[in-house]
Amino acid sequence: MTTASEPLLQIRDLNIEFFNGDTCETAVEHAFLDLYPGETLALVGESGSGKSVTAQSILQLLPRAHSRCSGSIQFAGENLLDIDTGTLRRIRGDRISMIFQEPMTSLNPLHSVQKQIGEVLALHRGLSGSAAEQRIIELLQLVGIQDASKRLNAFPHELSGGQRQRVMIAMALANEPEILIADEPTTALDVTVQRQILALLHELQQKLGMSILLISHDLNLVRHNAHRVAVMQQGKIVETDTTDNIFSSPKHPYTRMLINAEPSGFPVAPSDSSETLLQGENLRIWFPIKRGVLQRTVDHVKAVNDISFSLQQGETLGIVGESGSGKSTLGLALLRLQSSKGAIYFHDQPLHQLSQKALRPFRREMQIVFQDPFGSLSPRMTIADIIGEGLEVHGMQDEQQREQLIIKALEEVGLEPETRHRYPHEFSGGQRQRIAIARVMVLKPKLVILDEPTSALDRTVQSQIIDLLRNLQAHHNLSYIFISHDLAVVRAMSHRIMVMRNGTVVEEGSREQIFENPRHEYTQALLEAAF
Repeated sequence: MTTASEPLLQIRDLNIEFFNGDTCETAVEHAFLDLYPGETLALVGESGSGKSVTAQSILQLLPRAHSRCSGSIQFAGENLLDIDTGTLRRIRGDRISMIFQEPMTSLNPLHSVQKQIGEVLALHRGLSGSAAEQRIIELLQLVGIQDASKRLNAFPHELSGGQRQRVMIAMALANEPEILIADEPTTALDVTVQRQILALLHELQQKLGMSILLISHDLNLVRHNAHRVAVMQQGKIVETDTTDNIFSSPKHPYTRMLINAEPSGFPVAPSDSSETLLQGENLRIWFPIKRGVLQRTVDHVKAVNDISFSLQQGETLGIVGESGSGKSTLGLALLRLQSSKGAIYFHDQPLHQLSQKALRPFRREMQIVFQDPFGSLSPRMTIADIIGEGLEVHGMQDEQQREQLIIKALEEVGLEPETRHRYPHEFSGGQRQRIAIARVMVLKPKLVILDEPTSALDRTVQSQIIDLLRNLQAHHNLSYIFISHDLAVVRAMSHRIMVMRNGTVVEEGSREQIFENPRHEYTQALLEAAF
């Protein structure tokens, strides 16, 4: 960190209000922040505390028709809240860049990787043609995209979550900005890639003297990468201090609560029954790579390659590995939502041999909770419609009985029954994930696949969701397949753990064996990066 008497960015008495008709809601109230040259300042707090709104106000990214900002944000001698649009456009993406939390919605689904990064270079550097292509390849290599030249024509949906986030980072760093605003830059990444990305940002920070405003709910990440920390609660900054002081002697009760909210505890003890619920034998999912005018298959992406495992009733199997290792693909294949080769048995029934029609009765007993609770809930349906849809699909036509089951499911996940008449956008991220879990539990399944169910949530909400999942497992003797890159969460939930890399299982063992005596060097690297 460069010592400087003058901040590079000064936020003074910032107030942000959102209004809709006659209603007005204050999102940020009297915020003061200083960001110094070469410094990493972390902004932490629970979902809805005002972190991202504060960051977006710096580049005036909030909807002007529905928001109002007052106070000042000083950069290069100007108040960013007052400058004209032309000046602001010259600053955006050039002198101040931003990495957004969700790369799938931030990247244009209709444009290739090359076109999206090239647009930034063309606007601010005038680069085009072969010079731009070479620079794009350099940037992709810089952020760790393998076979960068082969990824130029890829579209966002063809990349894993981690790869999409790397592309976002490459775009943000393309013009070597003075300030990088990183809004949850590693949420979609596994721990080894997190370490690589943060090491990359640190290296560039040293090289360019770049300042970083890091927004994160991952306090372990903040502890190891920030110089100072500002803590936000309900739109107010309640404490600002050096990282060492924040973690060793936090002054505000809210800061202490955040620090103590790390996932902990042990998985629910499984029942004595040794019944095998789910079994996979020699599962293989290869995606063809086609080239040429005739689109001949020249190679395959081996997303899942010859994997076998079993899952007992009441047991949790944790699956960990890097982005693109095949974790989610395997989960979808087990539910027959992704075609695969090999055998899948559920209660000794060969699912791989069944037609979609014959498979339908099993769907009720095999459910999935997705990573993004907002994206997986229809914005046009009420909570009652969302939770009750599965009941209707599986033949429950009695509306009164259906409503009683919906109410019971909401109560079971800790939500008030009255909320069933509201819509997803009226809930926080943690509440939306509870709704997604209620949608699953209303069908009384025996198997639930949890695909990164807590990665989009802050630590306090993560702990609540973990406790909820444990209670549901104990009460219903559920079996879980828990897919995650967050090893602290996996340790708190799983009885056994399977470590995947490049479509294969490199190590499998009990929770104790994997965390206390890992044998494979890749597992050791994962644990070292996480803890």
